Amino acid sequence: MTEPLRLMFYDDTCRRSKFGVGLTHSWIAGAHLYSVTRKFHATFAARDWQQALAWLASYEDHRPIAEIQYWGHGKWGRVLIDGEPLTAEALDAHHALRPRLEAIRERLQGPGALWWFRTCETFGAQIGHDFARRWSDFFGCRAAGHTYIIGPLQSGLHAVEPGQMPAWSTFEGIAEGTPERPSRALWSIPGAPNTISFLRPTLPAWAVNRA
Repeated sequence: MTEPLRLMFYDDTCRRSKFGVGLTHSWIAGAHLYSVTRKFHATFAARDWQQALAWLASYEDHRPIAEIQYWGHGKWGRVLIDGEPLTAEALDAHHALRPRLEAIRERLQGPGALWWFRTCETFGAQIGHDFARRWSDFFGCRAAGHTYIIGPLQSGLHAVEPGQMPAWSTFEGIAEGTPERPSRALWSIPGAPNTISFLRPTLPAWAVNRA
């Protein structure tokens, strides 16, 4: 029987910062570490969403997919590559990315599969709730993400299964603003809800919404 794939892709465009190197270098290092430990079957450096989704849809396309992780930037209800947002609107029938997403959906191995956004605050606020629910329902698998700004510590980790409503608070991770209009997020800290280390490669059982 063919083993289902565990795939990871990351934003390859974040190579400069005020400190000289960008976060892409840390994502490359993490991808290498996780690949050496055989957490992922393959990783991919993406420069835009068309490229990223095409890779996910076509990589060893005879094999099903058990897990996808994305490492990159995020904001409430969206994830970014080179500043280009991917939102729940990409799931709409006439969106340009919809065919790629449908092709990926065909390969995901049912409700037990996982799509994990290791990005800042994507599941935070009301728009983050909406994104999580729509993503999980469309793909028919678990969707996981964070409500805080993440780094070496990654707080506010939650997952929702198809047909479920998110159970975490829409206020979680918000430093300023409201769930309807968030303006600033909190940084991950040890005492924040559902905090893991960036070194944790697997989704904890406690992260899955059982409401």
